[in-house]
Amino acid sequence: MKKSLGAKTLAQPAPVWAVSAYDENGLPNSMIAAWGGICCSRPPALTVSVRPSRHTYPGMVKNKAFTISVCPEWLAAKADYLGMVSGRREDKFATAGLTPVRSDVVNAPYIDEFPLVIECALIHSYEVGEHMMLVGEIKDVKCDEDKLLDGKLPDPEKVRPMVFAPGTRAYYGLGERLGTGFDMGKEYVKGSE
Repeated sequence: MKKSLGAKTLAQPAPVWAVSAYDENGLPNSMIAAWGGICCSRPPALTVSVRPSRHTYPGMVKNKAFTISVCPEWLAAKADYLGMVSGRREDKFATAGLTPVRSDVVNAPYIDEFPLVIECALIHSYEVGEHMMLVGEIKDVKCDEDKLLDGKLPDPEKVRPMVFAPGTRAYYGLGERLGTGFDMGKEYVKGSE
């Protein structure tokens, strides 16, 4: 029997994304966000929800741009740190030993050490309670060449993205490959035999 847990943010897993923008003084800043995901295929777009009180938010809006650096397992402590302190008080890139790289397609930095980067132009924002849901049109995706599958697509087994469990506030690795989408369920499709 299932037990009701109430109306809570317990959907699992959530991504661990370093959302980066230039702040209002033009300095690179990054924060960790877990409230996000792909929201459209054409144009390719994603959403990330950020509290307006966060130091990263005004720069995202002012520059109409942000990047998502997908946090890999091997940099878990550095990723966690990005979500623990404010860029108002310290240079998080310097403290964590991370390298900001200026995007060549949007006015925002990304984190060089993170293997997968998504560069976005801010196209919509919606107030949803205490968060602003920001919709970014994906202008480019960059991936370390040694993390590509057949030189074409990011390989999750090489990128090793972290995931987050809301509620317990725990980070996890992605886990093993289970099969291929739109293939594993064929046995249940009528007339597929």
